[in-house]
Amino acid sequence: MTTLKSKLQADLNAAIKGRDELRSSTLRLTLAAVQKEEVAGTQKRELSDDEVQKVIAKEAKKRREAAEAFAQGGRAESAEREKAEGEILAEYLPKQLSDDELRQIVAQAVEEAKAAGAEGPRAMGQVMKIVNPKVAGLAEGGRVAAEVKKRLAG
Repeated sequence: MTTLKSKLQADLNAAIKGRDELRSSTLRLTLAAVQKEEVAGTQKRELSDDEVQKVIAKEAKKRREAAEAFAQGGRAESAEREKAEGEILAEYLPKQLSDDELRQIVAQAVEEAKAAGAEGPRAMGQVMKIVNPKVAGLAEGGRVAAEVKKRLAG
């Protein structure tokens, strides 16, 4: 078992023993998503820590989107629960880049792309190819794309 997956399992056991309903249900759903990913495809396999982290990130994104949907639908209590679940999952993810750090990385990538001869909005793909490996798991794709568009436009 990978170290991240075993940590999730250990934390789930502790949450169950501590009768922490929110944490235990969140970790149960996350472990179920990990197991689903392990059996997806033609053959069962053990996920690496990076793959488990991607599953957790996907689950955290689902919680954020659900919280927004509930908030817009006027269901504040459900939105709060989704936010709380997202915060629990965030504990298992690497710290996200700040806006300033993201701006610096994107600015460097835009300069690299310009040096290679790509300019304007058409350079989006080339800049994203440079930025994505640097920010993988540290910033959400939508945030990165928005910053790249802003840099290329202005």
